Amino acid sequence: MNDTGTLKALFIRMSKHPSCFRLTGDILNDWTEGEGRWVLFRGSVADLCPLAPNNVNTMAAAAVAAETLGFTGVQGEIVSDTALKDFHVVEVEVTGPDGFLVHTVRRNPAKLGAVTGSATYNSFWNSLLIILDGKRLRTAIFKTCHKYPRSGF
Repeated sequence: MNDTGTLKALFIRMSKHPSCFRLTGDILNDWTEGEGRWVLFRGSVADLCPLAPNNVNTMAAAAVAAETLGFTGVQGEIVSDTALKDFHVVEVEVTGPDGFLVHTVRRNPAKLGAVTGSATYNSFWNSLLIILDGKRLRTAIFKTCHKYPRSGF
């Protein structure tokens, strides 16, 4: 959608137990056990990244991928939730033209106090492998097109 210019909005919410956040400000200073769910921040990923640099890698990567929106256009939210003792929740909402909307929810197993869920490393590694394969494929297609320019490839 980014490449075709149809990406209208991107929103990412990350919900975790309060012990899983590493924040630079004093956002969690007023938190006490038993408070339940609390929205710590909602706004641009550009404003969020400096506040939670260890907790927003997914959002930063999405802002890079959605270059037409960028860090200021991609919206993010971090939520402290005392009920999330065994996993982190990442929600992604992609908006396109004519009412198109996709909303996904990912539950990533995580221990209390863990900044990153246990499935993140394998997911990240596999994403890199897919990117590398895609680059190899694009390079092969590019070379083929230049080698045989009239083949209609």
